[in-house]
Amino acid sequence: MEMAIFRFKKIIIGHLPANIGFMIAIILIVGFMLTACGSREPVSENTAADETISVTVLQMKSTNVPISIETVAQVEGAKETEIRPRVGGILLKWLYTEGAPVKAGEPLFLIDPEPFQNNLAEIQAQLLEREARVRQAEREENRQRRLVAENFVSQSVYDIAAANHAVAKAALQSAKVRVRQAKLDLSYTTVIAPVNGISGRFLFSEGTLVAANTSLLTTITQLSPVWIRFGFSDNELTRFGGRLSEQSVQQVNVILPDGTEYQKKGQINFAASQIDPLLGTQQLRATFENTDQRLLPGQFVRVRVIAGESRDVFIVPQVAVLTSDLGKYVYVVNEKNEVTERPIVVGNWIDKNWVVLEGLDAGDKVIVDNIIRLNSGKIVIPHVRAMSFIQPSV
Repeated sequence: MEMAIFRFKKIIIGHLPANIGFMIAIILIVGFMLTACGSREPVSENTAADETISVTVLQMKSTNVPISIETVAQVEGAKETEIRPRVGGILLKWLYTEGAPVKAGEPLFLIDPEPFQNNLAEIQAQLLEREARVRQAEREENRQRRLVAENFVSQSVYDIAAANHAVAKAALQSAKVRVRQAKLDLSYTTVIAPVNGISGRFLFSEGTLVAANTSLLTTITQLSPVWIRFGFSDNELTRFGGRLSEQSVQQVNVILPDGTEYQKKGQINFAASQIDPLLGTQQLRATFENTDQRLLPGQFVRVRVIAGESRDVFIVPQVAVLTSDLGKYVYVVNEKNEVTERPIVVGNWIDKNWVVLEGLDAGDKVIVDNIIRLNSGKIVIPHVRAMSFIQPSV
């Protein structure tokens, strides 16, 4: 047939002008191609749809899992100490490096000690004077005692001498106290760290006048352990069965900003007995060891609190759970190996699995792969896989 068309084209084209012959040749070729294509048998559109596929299913078995909820939390130092001077004066010198670790008793600042040295010297001189007065009053009392015994003076004269001696001794005790206080004030001119921790920045420049007990010089933050504060709303507390306490919370985990889980586990060391009226949450606090200093005060993290237990629930991989406008659902294989949609109610995540609270029954076969190729009513070849690989872990 192709040879006949070629000969016919050659005969026709040979007797026509060049342009018209070329156009006729194109028309003949296109017509031949369409004829050839039209002669092929059509492909059934239902071939792909009717194809039976193999799927992996998990046969559901109820279990008990811990209840856990995540929320945003903030880190704070277990001890955040404000360093203030106990005496006022001119700040002469900084004695530490900003941001460096300091130990309890380590000097931090030096306040001009000269006025306190002078005050101590003056009070010590007064102490010497008081000691001399006491000795003099004691001698006078002894002398009047002998004279009154020999009836050379009246009893009232002796009483006056004894009273003067007592007054002198009281003044001496007062002077001794003033000396101790002056020595203490002088020692306060060297401001020391009261606790171990990380020092803060300088808040006053050298040469600045600082006031006793009011001027904030710097802060020291203890980084191990640290505290993490967070809270749960009424709805979240309902999932736990009510108010949380140190006894009801089994474990607290921290999820760092990069998504990794902090290795150390925490324990609740404070649980409010009422709902905060401003935040609408129960405020809680957990303590964590932080020897590697990965947690820093002021940092925002996520905490996962584990408390209580959900009973007779099912564990389903997240990949098997789909979402529609009506909620979440899974594909289940029935006795005829047909695919059906099953609406479910989920709880929280455990590892890479959903906790299914409602919608499934023991023995149901949930499909966990080839999800994108499925629809209701499709016939599949199910292959049951054991569920040991998704056992819940705390």
